[in-house]
This record gives sequence, C-alpha cells and structure tokens, in this order.
Amino acid sequence: MRPAFLLAFLLASAAPAQTLIPLDSRPANRVLPALIAGLPGGQPRVPEADLLGNATQGADPARLGAWWQGQPQQGPLIVALDALAYGGLVQSRTSPLSAAEALARLEPLRDWTARTGQPVYAFIVLPRHPDATNRERNLTVVREMLRWAAEGRFRELHVTWDDALPGSPAPAEGQTLAANAPANVRFYPGADEVTAMLVARALAPERRTVRFEYSDPTRAQDVIRYDGVPLTRSAANHAEASGFTVTDGPADLTLYVYNGGDPRRAALRVSALVRQGPVAVADVNAVNLGNLRLWRDLSTLRQAANLRALAAWGTPGNNLGTALAHAKLTFAGADPIRQDALLAREYANDVIYSAALRAELRRRIPEDRMNTPEAQQALLTLVQNAFPLHMGNSYVVEDPRLPWGRSFEWDFDLQPR
Repeated sequence: MRPAFLLAFLLASAAPAQTLIPLDSRPANRVLPALIAGLPGGQPRVPEADLLGNATQGADPARLGAWWQGQPQQGPLIVALDALAYGGLVQSRTSPLSAAEALARLEPLRDWTARTGQPVYAFIVLPRHPDATNRERNLTVVREMLRWAAEGRFRELHVTWDDALPGSPAPAEGQTLAANAPANVRFYPGADEVTAMLVARALAPERRTVRFEYSDPTRAQDVIRYDGVPLTRSAANHAEASGFTVTDGPADLTLYVYNGGDPRRAALRVSALVRQGPVAVADVNAVNLGNLRLWRDLSTLRQAANLRALAAWGTPGNNLGTALAHAKLTFAGADPIRQDALLAREYANDVIYSAALRAELRRRIPEDRMNTPEAQQALLTLVQNAFPLHMGNSYVVEDPRLPWGRSFEWDFDLQPR
C-alpha cells in the first residue's frame, strides 16, 4: 500500500462516523456536505440519490426512513427535517400533507438521542414566498420542533428561510418564532448551505475566530438578494452558525468576500493574505456565477490550491455558508489528499461549470431539452475540452451528468490523473 493511501486509510479508520440526511438529491445538498464531513477522515453515511427527493418527486418516506433507522447508531445524526417530513425542499412548499402527517414522519427522531446516546443536529426551512401553499401547516411543524429542542431532543436546531425576496413573510415569521425559542435554536436566512454548516457544528465543535475582508467595502452594507439582509449581517449569521466568532483583529481564518470591484486587485490581495495565514474565498458578486477573471488570476498566482475553501456556486448565503463550513473542518485535521480533491471539486463546479460551461451548454441546448442524450453529449464534449484541472494535483472529470435534467447543476466524478 502506497504511503499516501495508507495515511488516508488510517485516517478513515480512526475518524468518527456520522449520518447525514440532506434536503434532497442535488449535489450541493448531498455530495458537498459529505465531502466536507469526510475531510478529517472516515466515510459519512449518506443516502443514495434515488432515496432522496428531486424537482418532481419527493423522497419515499418508507424507504428513506428504513435507510436512516437501519444505519449504525454511532456518531452524530445531521438531518434536514424537510426531507423526512415532506420529501424534500421543493415538496415542503407544496405538499398536501397535514401537520399531523408530517409530524408522524418525524416521530422516530423524538427519542433518537435517548435511545442511541448520539446527538442530533437538525434544521427546518420556512418556505419561500409565494411558492408555499400552506404556510400555517409548515409553521405548526416548526413550532413543534421548537418544543422538541426545548426538551433536548436536538443538540441544535437551526430554523432558516429560503430565498427571502422582498415581500417574503419568512423573516418576520423567524423573528416571531425566535422571541420564545430555547437557547439551542438558531434563526437565519439559508437552505442549501445549512447541512454543511451543521457538519461543521457537529464535527469541528471547537470555536474558531474569523475576520471578514470585502473586495468592495463601500457595498458591504448593501442588502443582498435572497438573504434580505446586509452582506455583513449574512456573513456574521453564517459564521456564528458554523461555529466561528467574528473579530476585527487577528483571527484563525480570513474569509475574503469578493463583492465587486477589480478582480485582478482582489486576486493580488488574496495572494498577500495567504502568505499571512489561513484564507478562504467566497465569491458573492453574482448569484450562481463565479467571476472568471478573479479565479483565473488566482490560478495564475498559484494560490487557489492554498486556500482553505472556496465557494461561488450559489446565492451569497450559499457561498458564505459552504466556504465557512469547509474552512472550519480544515482546523480539525483535514487529510491533505481529501482537502486538495475537495478544493478541486469546488473549483470545477463553482468556477469552470458555473462561470463558463453552463452558459455554453445553454447556447447549444434549449433548457427544455436538457434531459436528453443530446444534452448529455454536449456536456461531455464541453467537459473534455475544459479539463484536466490542476490544483495541487491534476484531475480529470468522469461521468459528467445533469442529475435533475436541467442546466442549473451538474454532477461528476473527479479523479486524480
């Protein structure tokens, strides 16, 4: 056995086990949190994609329930309650279930800690407006989860809200719920990043400090789309929920937030910061779209591989949360092989696909034909021309695919070359 693989094997053998039940089968919810959880070693237990919900079909409650209740009762349970109650995030907005029926699906969680001695880290989402068809039902379920948290059924419960555009009632609902909530409950905007953040809470519980630096400080107080709060407030929300203490002084981590301005200057600044200590980068200037110039300059400066984490794949909150969660796990003794592979995957997804390949795929294939062999072949051709990717190691992509039959997200296997 080669030394690098022996090290990875030993880390995997010694690492604590954990079980993850993500919101749905999207790679941002299912794959990314599991890779973050696996950084210190070990293999988190995660349902196969066909056990989880997608855009049109919710998770089958019987199959998913049988899966998670059949897992070894070791290590923390990290769970998206909407997946169990409704079948997924999309279904939480439109499910015809009554509150009683949704709560019945959650009932096995009620005494999980008492039966197993293992902690439960859970979150539930206040659904986005105007898609939610039965907000009062969802609120009834959330209120019951608050009671469970008060009884100690959860180590932590995070209540978040999804896509808080102007007019959404969710922020006010969260504020009302927070008024009488127990101390182990947190409230903030978020959804797809929260599983990764709960991984950070559960597997890297030691508090760390973080300092934020913005590429355009004059815009840092602007209210950001989908979070409905100023960028600085969202950054603090996600830091605190991931287990960081925000400071203006020396810190364990600097999170450089690219929120506009000259990308070349930003890359040079990140390069200077990396020479001073641990740095992660969250690119939030555009939703679902990394800045190609910034990342190409960072690669030219040979600094992308030296980051603790990078994120540019989603909303500002998505990117802040996943970058912080990934960075937090690096302080827990990350396996360097897994760390490099995860940075490479983030770069492949957040930069190469989101900022370049997705737009080209849409030019070649109409969106309503993404679930066709023609689209699959177009994606394969684009990927072949865009890789290999050089991080610390070199990587090639195998089996690129559009798991939800749309161009928004892709999935792939990244292999060292």
